[in-house]
Amino acid sequence: MSGHTEAATGLVFHELSHEWGHGVPSLPGFPDVTLYRSVKHAQHGVMAHRIKTVLHTGTHLNAPLHLIQKAIGVGELAMERLFGNGVILSIPKGQWELVTAADLEPHADRILPGALVIIVTGWHEKYSESLEYFGDAPGLSVDAAEWLVEKDVGLVGVDTPQVDHPLATSLGPNRGGPTMNRLTQKYIDETGKDPKQEHPVWNGAHKVLLAAGIPTIEQVGGDVNDVLGKEALIHALPHWKFDGGDACPVRLVAINDPGGKNRIEPGNTD
Repeated sequence: MSGHTEAATGLVFHELSHEWGHGVPSLPGFPDVTLYRSVKHAQHGVMAHRIKTVLHTGTHLNAPLHLIQKAIGVGELAMERLFGNGVILSIPKGQWELVTAADLEPHADRILPGALVIIVTGWHEKYSESLEYFGDAPGLSVDAAEWLVEKDVGLVGVDTPQVDHPLATSLGPNRGGPTMNRLTQKYIDETGKDPKQEHPVWNGAHKVLLAAGIPTIEQVGGDVNDVLGKEALIHALPHWKFDGGDACPVRLVAINDPGGKNRIEPGNTD
């Protein structure tokens, strides 16, 4: 098993984030990350970087404010939604498939109220600056999002570029799109289906989750294969306490015990 083992406790820390920085894959329609050193060791004896970025780049957390007007921002999220007991679900999906409520139902007994749920389709393996990664990805169905809301989960993370099916986003012919010019015709040619009929609701699954106050994480990656199917402590605190922020890069970490036990125990309510 890979990961970093903490000597004193034996807990193993697993990286679930893609690397972030200059040249990382960026969602079509969004500018690339611009990063440069404003001062440098050779010249100034110190180094400091400046960045210009869309916050929805790489492994990032979305606050309800992202899609819900007047909702709370990143810095206003309750911390217990971003650190606590969770589960990493393996639900393999291929090109343009949907994760549905029926896919989640077999895992129902493992998803307790407040759980931080990471859904892994295997699409993180394709992480790249490509039509395939962004345009051919699977996504969550609206009924899957509604199922997760009914389970009262604390957070939902996915290893896909976005929560929804790409044809349900602005990548396709939905609101503001298409930002991937070839995607709509490719979908029609390969499926024989009309994307506007198949995916008529813009970001429907994502809006259901955020409207319920459930933050989301997109583009989960790193060493997530090492913890598939496992329970773990999930650390998903964003890099910045950004009150009023719609999103923020996040260093996503799963922490588990090699013995299979979770180290945060429920409190005594007696």
